[in-house]
Amino acid sequence: MQRPPAPHVAPDVADVTAEMRALGARWPAADGVAVFNRVYLAVTEEIGRRVEAGEFPDRRAAVTLDVLFARRYLTAVRLAESGGRPPDCWRPLFHHRRHPGVRPVQFALAGINAHIGHDLALAVVDACHALDCVPADLENEFDQVGDVLTLMEERIREDLMPGPDLLEVADPLTHLISSWSLDRARDAAWSAARLLWGVRELPGLAEEFTERLDTSVGLVGRCLLTPWPAAVAP
Repeated sequence: MQRPPAPHVAPDVADVTAEMRALGARWPAADGVAVFNRVYLAVTEEIGRRVEAGEFPDRRAAVTLDVLFARRYLTAVRLAESGGRPPDCWRPLFHHRRHPGVRPVQFALAGINAHIGHDLALAVVDACHALDCVPADLENEFDQVGDVLTLMEERIREDLMPGPDLLEVADPLTHLISSWSLDRARDAAWSAARLLWGVRELPGLAEEFTERLDTSVGLVGRCLLTPWPAAVAP
């Protein structure tokens, strides 16, 4: 099972948010990865604010999960930009990031799909190793982080979906976007994390499951990034 390259966990979320801001400053605003990066930066900053406000009873567990989760995305970016091969779940977003027929809401949700559908399960396992605990010990933190993600998904749909003047021509897009559910993706990620933890002593089986998870999430990402005719594009 793929593990993050750096075992050290930052004491807070400042390191990962700083890296996201630096990436956003380098990329054009319309770049598909930049669209997701802005959304994810807002999520991570909100989680950081809630940690500092004492809303997570176990601060260390919350920060560890959040940082290891973010590092999965940042590692995928570094691999893509260095000519390496990021996980399959991220490849559709990097491949289509400048496609004129893909709308911003598609970029944002494709990134969330990759990060929740694949990275979150692995981050839970990473955090269990780092904290010497089991997934059940992180369930409260998992749920609280998920609540922030759900709020951000609602904002994405409100801010990035086409306006009423485009409703008729964008009907297929509305149907496509509405077919994906963050809640279902969260539930699947939690189940995957528990399964991976349960087979951690069987590395061959864990690796096979992780690869299949990566591939299946990548397939959903390709569907979410279906280009639309130029007349529909902004």
